[in-house]
Amino acid sequence: MNEKRAKPVMLVTGLSGAGKSTALKTLEDIGWETVDNFPFRLIERLLDTPPSMSVGDSDPPLALGFDSRTRGFDPEKLIKRVKRLQQKREYDISTLYLDCTDGELERRYSETRRRHPLALDRPAKQGIALERTMLAPLLRWADHVIDTTDLTANDLQREIRQQFTIDKDAVTTITLTSFGFSRGVPNNIDLLFDVRFLANPFWEPELKLLTGLDPAVADYIGKDPAYAETIEKILDMLTFLLPRYQDAGKAYVNIGIGCTGGRHRSVHVAERLSKDLRAAGFSPSVLHRNLASRPMEALESMQKLNGHKGI
Repeated sequence: MNEKRAKPVMLVTGLSGAGKSTALKTLEDIGWETVDNFPFRLIERLLDTPPSMSVGDSDPPLALGFDSRTRGFDPEKLIKRVKRLQQKREYDISTLYLDCTDGELERRYSETRRRHPLALDRPAKQGIALERTMLAPLLRWADHVIDTTDLTANDLQREIRQQFTIDKDAVTTITLTSFGFSRGVPNNIDLLFDVRFLANPFWEPELKLLTGLDPAVADYIGKDPAYAETIEKILDMLTFLLPRYQDAGKAYVNIGIGCTGGRHRSVHVAERLSKDLRAAGFSPSVLHRNLASRPMEALESMQKLNGHKGI
């Protein structure tokens, strides 16, 4: 009989301004359930609560953020409580401490014009010194310590991903969306490619009412002298960028392919790129936002009058 794997629970703490919020947000992005400033005296009740229905049958690892601002904060009592919890085999409890030099913390507070939570009416330097003394037992106790003095927010995010990603094989979700510029650009696009320069089947009477899913339309677009090189260059860029988005831990990449009406060229190009990306080892999904839209000559003509060749 397989023994049940202990649930990872990580306590995230450290000096105010050292990057706790960034760390928790990054942990959330890579699949942890996160709770900030949670009263630690209630941790047993929280651990006994079933996971949200939104996560299905999975029970994600849990990260609890707390610092000197947390209600009832007492490092010594907290450590004693953690020791008792660690005796329960169903939990794998660790502590992440975010440290930073006094000088860098002072600079950060000065730049953001925020007041230190322990020195609301005094210089930030005094609050930093007081908090460092308060948190000293946690620093000594911590399993993981990250000094953020010389780290940017992006550096800290990368460090968190490298150390605490649970599913090392998680893949980025890739979506190709075809659309018509005449009906507005989707608001969630990460990479946008405009293919309005390609020959427009709309102006061919026998193709006008067809779509980019029809072979006759695909053949017409494929005869444009710029077509083959366009596909090659876009595919080359995507196969270069997508693995890097994956390494950076980006959960979703939305690729927009736009033409004028969103029924012919963008649809075909999105389908063609999807096929080529699958052959390259990716697993994109395809959405055609305006495929069912009514052909509108006024919109096509407006674009044509604006001087766009093929539009």
